[in-house]
Amino acid sequence: MRAYAPRKQMIEHYGLEAVPAEKRDTPWYRFAFIQIAIAANAGNFLVPALAVLEGGLSFWAGVISTIIGALLGFLLVSFLSLPGARLGIPAQYALRTILGVNGTRFLSAPIRSLTSLYWFSVQTIGGTYVIQQLILRLTGIDLPFWVYSIPLSILMVALAIVGFDAVKQTMSYFLPLLLIGEATILYVYFTTNQTPGSLMMLHDGGMEGSFSSMLFFASLAFVQYVSGVSASADMTRYAKSPAHGFYGLLIGNGIGFFITAVIGSASAYLFHDINPYVSSTALTNSPLLIAIITGTAIISMISINVSNAYTGGFSLLNTFPKLSRVQAAVVFGAVGVMLSGFPALVNEAESFISMLGGLIIPISAVICSDYLIVKRTRLNEEDLSLLTKPRYVNILAMGAILTGSVLYFLLPDAWSPGFSTFLVIFTIYPIFIKRR
Repeated sequence: MRAYAPRKQMIEHYGLEAVPAEKRDTPWYRFAFIQIAIAANAGNFLVPALAVLEGGLSFWAGVISTIIGALLGFLLVSFLSLPGARLGIPAQYALRTILGVNGTRFLSAPIRSLTSLYWFSVQTIGGTYVIQQLILRLTGIDLPFWVYSIPLSILMVALAIVGFDAVKQTMSYFLPLLLIGEATILYVYFTTNQTPGSLMMLHDGGMEGSFSSMLFFASLAFVQYVSGVSASADMTRYAKSPAHGFYGLLIGNGIGFFITAVIGSASAYLFHDINPYVSSTALTNSPLLIAIITGTAIISMISINVSNAYTGGFSLLNTFPKLSRVQAAVVFGAVGVMLSGFPALVNEAESFISMLGGLIIPISAVICSDYLIVKRTRLNEEDLSLLTKPRYVNILAMGAILTGSVLYFLLPDAWSPGFSTFLVIFTIYPIFIKRR
């Protein structure tokens, strides 16, 4: 009689329950590949480019200042990936040990779901416009927006529904293509006849710019990435070990942002444009180079959105735990597909999502302060009992979040309210916890 190996499941089914130990076999470099692949998208180019255009920083000052801020944020993201790697549970579920069951179900998880939905839609809409304009430029055919946006969003949602293996494999295939595209952008920058001596321009710029401006844009980069602390464990629950998850994320995020900062700052310094995909394609008439750069923009958008849909589904699952992981991913995806077909609706939501920033930053500060200082990066038996304690809310954490939210909206923009709020709440939260 022939023995048959059990058939491998194609779709990930692990939801809030722990991933079995034998399934946690992903090495560090796989996580690094994922993070590098999702780094170079239009949204991530923004802060390095603005550091040059609005902050008055030179190319190198913009690159170095934003890298310092981003690396600090990435370090915290890696630390908050440890519960996932150690326990095999998703991020928002692990955060129940900090905010309480109802604190995550009705505050942090819905906010994470809403912001993931918004960015999924924004990225899809931006990528659709790129495809639409490329087809129009190459063929003269102008098809309706939804003809591109709906199939594109369905593809990304389908990958997220399949689960972590699909995310992992897709990023491994995309990474070489993305690196070729990013190299092509730099090639166009430094070889086109329209910008003679561009490499020397970057070199000669030195470290010009005020220290206060460098500090301000470093803080913006930090704030942009530190919110990832509420989702990083979603990936590392499949890590071979906590160290593999921690360093895989840190190395991948660091390399990915370095590439992003170089390209974004170069686009701003040489061409006064915040979008490298736009500035580079405007410099060449080569159909091949235009196709490569446009393809890179599309692939980068797919990469970040698969990640948005995957982690957003887990946040939704934490709010509605009676759903399965697949059901939560389908619901998230259905709403994402619908929003992606209506650019005007997403634009109307921009101010609402910006307001949520006043909650995202203090929530991130409480999470980091509690896990790093109060719990010293370890969850004990008492902490783990809170995972299923019904209706429990950490009142002190909610008070700190409310205080941080008020502070965020009161501080002037010149004080970098996001970073200042994070620093204040991160510092004072353990003091009140110890006095409880």
